[in-house]
Amino acid sequence: MRLRLEPRREASRAMLYGTPVLAVALTVLAGILIFSLMGYDGLAAIYQIFVAPIADPYRWQDLFVKAAPLITIALGLAIGFRANVWNIGAEGQYIVGALAGTGVALATWDMQGYWILPAMVAAGILGGLLWAAIPAFLKTRFNVNEILTSLMLTYVAVQLLYYLMRGPWRDPEGYGFPQTRLFSEWQTLPTVVQGTLVHLGVPVAFFLAIAVWIVLSRTVTGFQVRVVGLAPQAARYGGFSARGTVWLTLLTSGAFAGLAGIFEAAGPFQQMTPQFSVNYGFTAIIVAFLGRLHPLGIVLAGMVLAVSYVGGENAQTALGLPYAATGMFQAMMLFFLLAVDILVRYRLRVVVPADLSRPVEARHPPARQAETGAHVSSTPIDKQRESLSA
Repeated sequence: MRLRLEPRREASRAMLYGTPVLAVALTVLAGILIFSLMGYDGLAAIYQIFVAPIADPYRWQDLFVKAAPLITIALGLAIGFRANVWNIGAEGQYIVGALAGTGVALATWDMQGYWILPAMVAAGILGGLLWAAIPAFLKTRFNVNEILTSLMLTYVAVQLLYYLMRGPWRDPEGYGFPQTRLFSEWQTLPTVVQGTLVHLGVPVAFFLAIAVWIVLSRTVTGFQVRVVGLAPQAARYGGFSARGTVWLTLLTSGAFAGLAGIFEAAGPFQQMTPQFSVNYGFTAIIVAFLGRLHPLGIVLAGMVLAVSYVGGENAQTALGLPYAATGMFQAMMLFFLLAVDILVRYRLRVVVPADLSRPVEARHPPARQAETGAHVSSTPIDKQRESLSA
């Protein structure tokens, strides 16, 4: 007996939405095995990572705060991925957006007014958008692969962050620590639920998910994005510009990443530090694919990855699990998702080879005529042989 992959006549819709669940389940099982081999209690580790954050109502606020930037960035990435435009540098756009908004915050640090926070948000969106415009220009002008350019620009953004924190933007009253001044009350996001950490960026992320869903499924722009990704030749025949789609999707994903960056800077951080880069931009890629590039699926996937972040912190405190465990879980989740994705277009078939070691009589028993004496009707081939012999 062996297993064989057979192509399906068409992609399985059940597997399309079932494989993400299967990938999460395989990640849990692999985590139990790996942590047990490392000398930890595997079941306890999985409980702390995946169950404890959900079972404790007090940690729900942390889940929403962690999920908001992941959802926001992943929504922008999903728009590009649907058009086969691969922005892998959302982390850099996230950082530059936060830096742009922080620049406005530092310039208005001694000012007051309700206009300051919107100006910071606008600067953050513009910063992420302009950083994404670099790979868009290189792609459309020189046909340079956007995967490489967007990814390399991430490391430029990280070095820019380090330079500003250790140089021009360092807090003069911060005892030499590489960080900016704390934002004022006019420069921080308000909380939407009193007594919790849930800030304005959380409902904005959910609103954006609904807005992106409407745009992709109900507008000509969304149709253009999907057609360019699925059938480029048909898109050209229909008058849709591939270059215009590259600009549209990259600028949109950059703007979303920049928005998430300034929301994080003005929300949980309330200042800018070298530790601001927490790989949300890379994790959002997993969120986008785990959510099947669907806005509502991305919301669910963002909550799942947020659980891994919060649960990772729990496991570090309760079991002494290393910090890298969170990254390992997220990497395994992407690995298993890509592995089981083959089941969308292929099915597993159990093949039982014929037992050729048995004699022919055993594999093809003779007719029961000899045993019962009953007449067995001849086949057409037998009749033809009888006529020829006669």
